[in-house]
Amino acid sequence: MTETEALPEMVTGRHDAFLSYGQPGLRGPLIFAVPHAGRVYTHDLLDRARVPQATLARLEDRFADHLAHGLIAEGHHVLVARQPRALIDLNRDEREVDPQGVSGAPWSFRPQTSAKVRGGLGLIPERLAQTGKLWHTPLPFRTLRDRIETVHRPYHAALAGALAVARARHGVALLVDIHSMPPLREAPGTFEPAPRIVIGDRFGRSAKGQLTDLCADFVRRRTLPIAVNTPYSGNHILERHGRPEAGIHAIQIEVDRSLYLDSVLMNPGEGLPAMQRLFTELARALMQDLAGTAFPLAAE
Repeated sequence: MTETEALPEMVTGRHDAFLSYGQPGLRGPLIFAVPHAGRVYTHDLLDRARVPQATLARLEDRFADHLAHGLIAEGHHVLVARQPRALIDLNRDEREVDPQGVSGAPWSFRPQTSAKVRGGLGLIPERLAQTGKLWHTPLPFRTLRDRIETVHRPYHAALAGALAVARARHGVALLVDIHSMPPLREAPGTFEPAPRIVIGDRFGRSAKGQLTDLCADFVRRRTLPIAVNTPYSGNHILERHGRPEAGIHAIQIEVDRSLYLDSVLMNPGEGLPAMQRLFTELARALMQDLAGTAFPLAAE
């Protein structure tokens, strides 16, 4: 399967950059997004690559969009990216670009360095560990600009618009950004199991602590090892859209891929239905909590 669209009858909006499901604010104040599960690999993108598609797919949050199928069925607004992370990373600032990976940039171009850029995983992923460079040649600046204008900006505009609608209707809005991660290892010298789910809120900067605590407690009650903000606290999406002082909160949830994929972490596995239920039940718990605290949260 290469196309992200798995529930075509429930799609409410189509854009080259994303699919949307449900209407924002209609079901409640929750907005869900899946930015890294896009699987539309064009011939142009694959021709630029010096590695096979299977290597580029390592950048994906493999089939993380399937985690949201229960949410879609219950009428929640879900935004699912269509374009692969190899094309452009929606969880990076549009200025997080490796200047060595771009050709023909104007003198006014001022890229923003970061640890992610230095590690090869900026707005345009440049390299992977044990693989090296991903592309034959630097990306023409005009192509970079086109990807930003046709994919990155429309996605974030749609997300911001959905959150604004939910906030206007309910006095509060909460973005739950769904990601997946490779299985983590236990920390050396500890007897604690490695976390299977990591919840991030930018160390309290993108959401009120009570919402993060609710998510963490919910997962713990299901006997899944959990961590908060370590090793993943969230990145550009949470930083850009989480404004708890304005009643708009944003939380990232990273799910161990072995919980919902097969034994080789390539296709949906036997654990997927249980993880879909976890998200739908978590959504109900969050909506119940927000229904009782929406106006105090928005006013603080």
